[in-house]
Order: sequence, then C-alpha cells, then structure tokens
Amino acid sequence: MRWRTEDWHTAGEPFRIVLDAPTEGATVAERRVEAMTGRADALRRFLCLEPRGHDDMYGGFITPPDDDGADFGVLFWHKDGFSTACGHGTMALGAWAVRTGRVVAPDDGEAVVTIDVPSGRVQARVQRSGGRTTGVVFRNVPSRVLATGIRLPTSRGEVDVDLVFGGAVYATLPAAALGLQVTPAHTTELIRLGREIKWALHDHPAAQLVDRRLSGVYGTILVDDLGRTDEGPWQRNVTVFADGEVDRSPCGSGTAARVALLAERGELADDEVLTHDSIIGTRFLGRVAGRTVDGVVPEVTGQAYRVGACEFELDPDDPVAAGFSLR
Repeated sequence: MRWRTEDWHTAGEPFRIVLDAPTEGATVAERRVEAMTGRADALRRFLCLEPRGHDDMYGGFITPPDDDGADFGVLFWHKDGFSTACGHGTMALGAWAVRTGRVVAPDDGEAVVTIDVPSGRVQARVQRSGGRTTGVVFRNVPSRVLATGIRLPTSRGEVDVDLVFGGAVYATLPAAALGLQVTPAHTTELIRLGREIKWALHDHPAAQLVDRRLSGVYGTILVDDLGRTDEGPWQRNVTVFADGEVDRSPCGSGTAARVALLAERGELADDEVLTHDSIIGTRFLGRVAGRTVDGVVPEVTGQAYRVGACEFELDPDDPVAAGFSLR
C-alpha cells in the first residue's frame, strides 16, 4: 500500500497533508472520535512516528466538509492522537489549497479558505501579491478564558496557572515562574514542566467543556514577556502539547488563547497587535477580530511554506510498520 503526502511548515512547525485517508462520520467531529480507534489511527502512526516521521511530527487527513459552507474538513494529528484544533495547520492548508487550485485565488488580493475542524469552522485568509502568497490569516473559533490564578504545586514550586480555550484547552503561565526562559537551552526542562502541568490540570473542572470531545488540557504555554512594540504587547512562548511535543511555531491556536487572555486582562486592546515569537525565533501576529459574550474571535497571521511531496509505502515484512516513539 502506498500513501502520497505533501509536506509544509508554518513558522518552522511541520504539517503533513494526506488525501484519501480512511475516515468515517457525518461531521469532522464525529470522524475524529471514530479515527481514534479505527483504521485512520493506524495510518496516523505509520505517517507520524519514526522511521517515517518523528516525535514532533504533525499532520492532517483531508475529509469532506460538514456541509456546503466549507471547502473541506481536516483531522489534525500528532504522535499521541488527534487534536481538536491547529492554527499552524490551518494556515498551511490555506496556502496549500490555493497553490493546488483547490480554492481559486486572485493574483492580488485575498482568497478565503473555509475549513471544518473538530472544534468548529475556521478560515484561512490567504493574502496574495503578484501571484504569490505573502501571508495567511487564521481566523479561529470564539476563544475564552476558562479560569485564572489556579494555584498549582510543581516540582519547581507553586505557580499560578490560567486555563484558556482557543479551539483546545491550554494551561498558560510565565516561564519565569518556574525559573526558566523560553530558549532552546531550556527545552528539556520546558518539556518536562509542560507535561507535568498539563497532566496535573487535565481533569480540572474548568477544563471540562459542554462538548466533552473538547475537554481536557491539550497543552501548556510557557511565556516570556518581552515588553511592548508600538503596536502592542510582545511575548515569546513555547507550547508543549499532546504528551511532550514542542511546537516550533508560536502555535496558532495557542496564540489565539493568549489573545483571549490578554484581551480579558485589558493588556491587548481591540486596535492592538500581539507580537508572538516562538522558541526558534519565528513569529505570528495576533489580534482581536471580534467580541463574543464571554470572549473574543482571534485572528493570527503567519506564513506557510511547501517543503515537498513524499510517497510512503508499507513493506509487509517491515518489523516497525506500526512506527515507534522514543519519548
């Protein structure tokens, strides 16, 4: 059996796009639940884990949309399963849909790619100039603060943690509260503490949402405050998601969560922009695109790049056909 993929990255974070994956269900949310134990999970492992991927790999299975209001759907996946949201993947899919002609785009202007994801319906607004894609704006589902100031004991002392929904539930806190900085030199400890905090708060009452399929803490966002630019707050973050994966980008849905939190605190006005850097120095820009009763509609701007195309094949004699993880 052979599987063809197209690989992209958004601000350094990989995204492997797969057509014709075996998914079932009437909606993308239903397909995600079925995929967790069905044939799609075996394909996820095959394409994500070593030796065909790695422990920080990420990708998506293209699916039909929930209805005619979207261009297509997607199931996001990582080494541990299927996530409910992915901003960097949405940006990559927008750029991919325009490049492949799946969505018609002007040489100059903007093309709107509408995508059904497990957390709802999102948009990738693909910006074009001279026939080239110059940026992608990810408009997320409504995002909101779930709880603030949760006192949590950790192996580095007690810290205060906030829980925020940005398509997935994130725990977020300053890295300095743990005696760390968001730098490559601290990656091992950032992963360890990120995992520790995620699992400590995974079953917290505030992380249990009305749609139980979205419940539980997905990742931990550790933040350095870099002051302000002329446009608004400037921060650097690392998002440790799933069970110890490190987002190389500033994390699209994580940036949306930070936009919601800063907006509620009064630290990000509606006419300001959050400059959000990653652990490798890449950047997203976040803003409040609209207000809801209990939160905001965030927009996050970044850029995605095509890496190449691959054709994977399964050798029936391969002893590691199911893939493996060392983390």
